This record gives sequence, C-alpha cells and structure tokens, in this order.
Amino acid sequence: MKPEAQLAELKGGVVDLHVESELLERLNAGKPLKIKAGFDPTRPDLHLGHTVLLNKMRQFQELGHQVVFIVGDFTAQIGDPSGRSSTRPVPTRDEILEGARTYADQAFKILDPTRTQIVYNGEWLGKMAFDDVIRLAGKYTLARMMERDDFKRRWAEHQSISLHELLYPLAQAYDSVVLECDVELGGTDQLFNLLVGREIMREMGQRPQIVMTTPILEGINARSEGGKIVGAKMSKSLDNYIGVAEAPKDQFGKLMSISDDLMWRYYELLSTEPALEVERRKRACAAGEANPRDVKIALGKELVTRYHDAEQADAAEASWLAQFSKRQVPDDMPQHEVTLDGDSVWIPKLLSDIGLVKSSSDGRRRIQQGGVEIDGDRVVDPQAQLLKGRRYVIKAGKRAWATVTLK
Repeated sequence: MKPEAQLAELKGGVVDLHVESELLERLNAGKPLKIKAGFDPTRPDLHLGHTVLLNKMRQFQELGHQVVFIVGDFTAQIGDPSGRSSTRPVPTRDEILEGARTYADQAFKILDPTRTQIVYNGEWLGKMAFDDVIRLAGKYTLARMMERDDFKRRWAEHQSISLHELLYPLAQAYDSVVLECDVELGGTDQLFNLLVGREIMREMGQRPQIVMTTPILEGINARSEGGKIVGAKMSKSLDNYIGVAEAPKDQFGKLMSISDDLMWRYYELLSTEPALEVERRKRACAAGEANPRDVKIALGKELVTRYHDAEQADAAEASWLAQFSKRQVPDDMPQHEVTLDGDSVWIPKLLSDIGLVKSSSDGRRRIQQGGVEIDGDRVVDPQAQLLKGRRYVIKAGKRAWATVTLK
C-alpha cells in the first residue's frame, strides 16, 4: 500500500497525531516502523478498553510494521497519575507479576504474534542507578511537568502530589529511548506522557517518536447526558469492565446490560462493522423499525466470537435469551437516573423514590415477602444498599419494572 494510503487508514479513529508530516516521511522511507504501547499489569485481565489501542496496533501490523508490547512491570510500581485526582495505590510485586503472566496470551487474541515483541520495562528501568535517574530527571523541568491537567488541578485543590508520580512520565519516556521506537500509541489521557517521550528522545539525541492517541472507552455503567456519554473510563479498579478473557456468558451478559445510548459508542470503538452499516442500524432504531435489544445482541455476538468463537457466542446468546424470557423483562420499562448524596442508597428508599412502591416501609415489606429482584436476584436483606456508579434492573411484585442508574 502506498504511504499516503497507509496514512489515511492509520488516521482512522485517532484523536491526536503529533506529527502527521513526520509519520508520512517515515512511511515514505519504505522500512517497517517500530510501534510501541505500554500496559501496566495492575490487575490480571486486559479489558475491552485496552482493545481500542490493541486494534490500532494490529492495524499497523497488517500494514507491515512491527509492534512492541511493553508490560510495565516496573512502571506499575509507580502508578500512572494520568487522570487521577489522588495518588494511585501501589500494587505489590506479587500482584504485578500475577497480572503480567496473563497479558501476553490475552494480547495475542488481537495481535499477530509474528509481528509482536513482548518486553518488560523492568529489564532496563530496574537496572538504573540513582545517578542515572538524576540525569534523566535533569532532561525535563518541574514547570513543564506541572502543566499537565491532573497535576495542575490537584495543586489548585491542595491535593497531594507524590514525588514518585513525577517520575512516571520520565520512566515511560525512557522506554521509548531504550527501544528507539518510531511511534508510541496511547489513550487520550496519555497524551502528556507521550509528548514527554518525544522531548526526552530529542534531548538524548534521538529522532523523536510520533505520538498517536485513541479514544477512551467508557465503562459499562456510563450514561447519556445531553446527547453525550458521561461516565468513568472502563477500569478494573472501578469494576465497570468487560475482560478479554472473561467467560462468554459473562461477556455477553455485561454487553447486554449497557444502555442503548452507550451501545452506539461501543459499536464505534469496538465493532469492525462498516460505519455505513452501523449508521443504518442507528436510523432503523430511531425510526422504530429495529429493536435496540436485537442490535445489542448483534454486537455481543460479534465481540464474544472475536475473543472466543462463534459456537460459544451462540450459546451465550441462547442462555441470555432463555433467562430474559424466563424473567419476562419488558422492553419498555421506565428508566431512571438518581443522584445520590453518598456512595450508596437504601433499597426500600430507592424503590419509593422511583415509584415502584408507595413508601420505604412498603418497600421493606416487599423485600421481606420475597417480592423484590435486582438484576434477576431476589433481595433478602431489607437493610441492603445499592452502590452508585452502576445501572440496575429492578422488579417489585409481578409487573412493576424499572431500570435505574445511580450517580
């Protein structure tokens, strides 16, 4: 493929590209590029949010380029401060190694093993002496570091910023120096770190890397506000994720639990369906010619097939439909969004607030009588609470249904 055509294809779905002319110049050289992306193994599972980036890496591979998949066994001990409002808890070494063991196999569900090099940045960062760290720190200024939005915000709000957090972008940049990569990929929240990599490579006499960012995938409990998807990014620590290695039934069930508005965002970032076909589906749903549930099923089957196989996708669909039919969940149930004062809400009070029961005491009696189900499970404790940041399907009695998003 000609360099101009490669560039046009690679720009698809990209938010930031620094610098386009440099990328075209390297493509024109006719040599395979070295593409780098790093993943800190803070938990054992890669999730669908990671696959947005992995799919872009695979696209580079299909155009003949080489990918370096960095397992951040060292940087995970620092903790990436990107997008954080407080210092990230540091996992233990055993937790990091447990996560690292699973990453390669999961990554190869998407990446071409013949064009992938897997490295651990502890191989070089763990061998640096203190004077090496001082020299690296001397390549960047505190004033520049404090320009990043999350540090600036925390400073203004008198939130603590640990010194080790300032080292994270430098450690990530040093990965690029060691590997002498041509392109570094990351999510949009990684833009500052990636640009630091360009600067450090230049300071060390190397040709600076090209930076590309991809969109951030919101977690399964995200919601729509004013036509925009609002919610935290998919994260294992927030328990709003779908793991690449999760069981087919769990993957399918979680995908079916997302809101109809969020479904289109997932189609945009995760599906390989042509954009024109997705737009056709969207118009059909808006016109009432297609049921959003069926469109969501198609997405669920596509993704389960990709990470497992078609047979298991069919089985997951059949299992979900059987459960759906058994519960007789109505398609047109009321949808509520409730803003909480704290982190949780007492279930009887919530039932009253959204009109499923007459009062909190009525809600408590319903629970004691076994007449309340949440996400298909009967509620047995009348003192139980529901946590904010999630979406629930609630049934009270035989016919009273509602979905509620707590925020």
